[in-house]
Amino acid sequence: MLKRRRFKQTRSLEERLAEEAKRLREEARLLPHGPAREQVIRKARQCETGSHISEWLKSPGLKPPG
Repeated sequence: MLKRRRFKQTRSLEERLAEEAKRLREEARLLPHGPAREQVIRKARQCETGSHISEWLKSPGLKPPG
C-alpha cells in the first residue's frame, strides 16, 4: 500500500488562490483575444470567487447563540 504524502501549507488558501488569480490575469493579458484567453480569465475569476467564499466562511458573522 502506498503511503500518503502530506504537505504542510505555509500560506493560507486565500493567499494561494489570490496569487494564482493574479498569475492567470497576467497570462491572459499576453494571450490574443479568443477562447483560450476567455478560459484563462474564467479560471482567474473562479480563483477569486473561491478566495472570497473562503474568507466569508471564516468571518465571525452569523454565530450560533452562546
